Amino acid sequence: MDFISAIIQLLIASALIFFISGRLIGSQISLMKRILSVLISVSLTTFVFWYTYLRGSDYYDQGIVSNVVNITTIIWLGSMLLISMLLYLFFELFDSIELNENGTPVGRRSYFKTLITYWKRQKRLREVVGIAVTNGVTRTMKYARAREDERELAKALRETLEQCGGVFIKFGQVLSTRKELLSPIFIDELEKLQQHVKPLSEQQVDQIIAENFNAGADQIFSYISKTPLASASIGQVHKAVLKETDEPVVVKFLRPDVKNIMQDDLSILMEFARWITSKSQWAENLGFYDLAKGFSMALKEEIDFNIEARNMEQVAKIVERGSIDVKVPKVYRECSNSNVVVMEYIKGQSVTVANELFTDLGTDRHQFAKTLLYSFLEQTLISGIFHADPHPGNIYIEETTGRVAILDYGAVGRLAELQQEGLKYFLVGIHQNDAALVVDGIAQLVENAEQINRHEMEQAISQILLKINYVSTIPTDELMYSIFSVVREFGLHFYPSVNVALRAIVTLDGTLSIICPGFRIFSEVKDFSNDYLKSSFLKPFKHPVETKDLIEEELALMLPNLRKIPRRLDQLFRKVESGKIILHHDIFSDKANSMFITQLFSRFVLLMVGITFGIISVALLAISQFIHNAYAIYLNTAAYLGLFLCAILLVRLSIQAIRDMKRTK
Repeated sequence: MDFISAIIQLLIASALIFFISGRLIGSQISLMKRILSVLISVSLTTFVFWYTYLRGSDYYDQGIVSNVVNITTIIWLGSMLLISMLLYLFFELFDSIELNENGTPVGRRSYFKTLITYWKRQKRLREVVGIAVTNGVTRTMKYARAREDERELAKALRETLEQCGGVFIKFGQVLSTRKELLSPIFIDELEKLQQHVKPLSEQQVDQIIAENFNAGADQIFSYISKTPLASASIGQVHKAVLKETDEPVVVKFLRPDVKNIMQDDLSILMEFARWITSKSQWAENLGFYDLAKGFSMALKEEIDFNIEARNMEQVAKIVERGSIDVKVPKVYRECSNSNVVVMEYIKGQSVTVANELFTDLGTDRHQFAKTLLYSFLEQTLISGIFHADPHPGNIYIEETTGRVAILDYGAVGRLAELQQEGLKYFLVGIHQNDAALVVDGIAQLVENAEQINRHEMEQAISQILLKINYVSTIPTDELMYSIFSVVREFGLHFYPSVNVALRAIVTLDGTLSIICPGFRIFSEVKDFSNDYLKSSFLKPFKHPVETKDLIEEELALMLPNLRKIPRRLDQLFRKVESGKIILHHDIFSDKANSMFITQLFSRFVLLMVGITFGIISVALLAISQFIHNAYAIYLNTAAYLGLFLCAILLVRLSIQAIRDMKRTK
C-alpha cells in the first residue's frame, strides 16, 4: 500500500508540475513536449532525491512524501518544475517547425518523426559536405580571385553537384543558365552536367493512370501511348487522343515519389547553400543562398501540375487580349490534377531542329524572332505574368501555320507594376547608352534602393556602356554579367521576381540567336517601347466608346469625394483662422506599433526583474557565509528562492524569444 500511495503522490506531483510549468512558460506549447518534459524531470529528480536523501534514511520505509514535508522536499519539487521547463526549452531549440503570427505551429507533425527526419537530413548533409570538401570546394573558394583558381573552383563545384545527384544536378543545370550572374568559366563547367533519367516503365504508367483517373482512362482517352514523347526528372510526357472530341492531346505525368524526394533534397540543398555562403565571401557576394532559395521555390511549384495548368490559362488569356499572335496550348482542367496535366498537342518542331521547316514554309526568321520577343515583352512589361523559361526546347514552330508556339509553363514569373517600369528603363537605357536611365531602372528593381550611390553607380555603368559603343554586336549574357557584377559590388540585391525576369531575358536571347543569328534584342526592345507608348497614347482616339465608359466609371468613383471638398475646405480655413491646426504624429497610434513596444518593454522588465533576483540572491548567499547563527538559514532560503525565480523568468523569456524567431513573416 505504501508503494501505491507513493505512486499516487508522484502522479499528483506530476500533474501539478504539468499545470504550473505550462502557466509559467506563458505561450502555446505542444502537449507532447509538456508531457515528455514532465515525465523526464519527475523521473530524474525522484531518482536523485531517493538516491541522495531517502535511501538509507528513516523515511525510506515510511513512504516518500507523506512523512517528508521539509525543505528538501520543496527543493525536490522546485527542481522538478525547473528541469521540466529547461527540457521544454531544449525541445524548442531543436524543433524546426515555424509558427504563424498567432504562435500556432505551421504544419504540425509528430515530434518523434521530426527527430527521425532531422537525423536523416543531418546524415545526408554530412555526406554532401564531405563530397564538397573532398572535391576541394572550400579550399578553392579561398583563392577564387585568380582566373586559374576560378576554373578550379568551377570544376570542384560541378563535380560536387554531379556526385550529390538528384536535385543538386538540376540546380547546377539551372545555374548554367544564369549567364548574367556567373562568369563564362562557370557556365562552361556547369553545362557539362547531364541528368540521365530512366523512362517510367509501362507498369508504372498504368499505375499512375489508374491512380489519377477515377473515371478510368478508357472513359477519357480512346488512345494513350505507353512510349513517352519526352522524359525528365520531374515528369514524363505521352501522346493521347480524347475519346469525346477525338482531339490529339499531350498527357504529362508527375514521377512517383518525386514530391517526397524533392522536399528532402531541397532542404539539404538549402543547408548546403547556407554552409557554402558562410565559408566564402565569393558565395556571399554571388547570393548563392538566395539562388538556392529561388530555385527551391520554383521547383516546389513545378511539382504541382495544378499550378502549371493555372499558369497556362493565365498566359493564354494574356496572349488572347494582346496584339501578338502566338500559340499557347489549351489545358483540359477537367482531366488534370496536381499529378497529371492534359494539354493540347502542338504539331510542330522545336526551333533547334526546324531549319527545313522554316525553309519549306518560307517563314521570315527575323519576323519570327521579333514576334517571339514582342510576345515575351508584352507578357513581362504590360501584364506582368510571363513565361520564365523560353529556352529553344520550349519554342516551337507550327507545321501548318508557321506560328510561334510556346510550351511548358512549369516556370512562370510575375512582376509588379513598379518593377515592370524599372525593367523597361533598364532595357531602353542599355540600348540608348544612357547610364542615368539604367540606374533609374535598377533603383526600381532592387530591394535596397536606398543604398544606391547614384554618382558612383552611373560612373560604373557608363564604363560598361562605353565598351559596347561602336561595336556591331555584343553577347547579351556578357553585357548582363558586367552590369550584375556592378550591382553586386554596390551591395544591391534584385527582387527574386526580377532575377527570374532577367534570367529569362538572357535565355530568350540565346533562343533568338538560334532562330535568327545577329538578332539585336535591345534595339527591338526600344522599338517595342516606342510602339507601346504610341498605342497607349492613341488608344482613347481609336476606342472612344471604351474611353467614355472608363471616364464615367472614374468620375462615379470620384464624385462623392468631390462633393465633400468645399465643406472640408471651409472647415480647414476656420481652424486656421482660430489657430486650432496642430500637426501631430504618434507612432503609438498604430495598434501593431503599440503592441510591439508594449511587448518589448514588458519583456525588458521581466529580464531586469530576473537579473535583479539573481544578483540579490547571490549577494544573500555571500552574506550568509559570514553569519554563524540561525538567521543564516533564512538568508539561504531567501537566496535559493530568488535564484529559483530568476531561473524561471530567464527560461520563460528564452522560450518566448525562440518562438518569436520561428514566427512566419
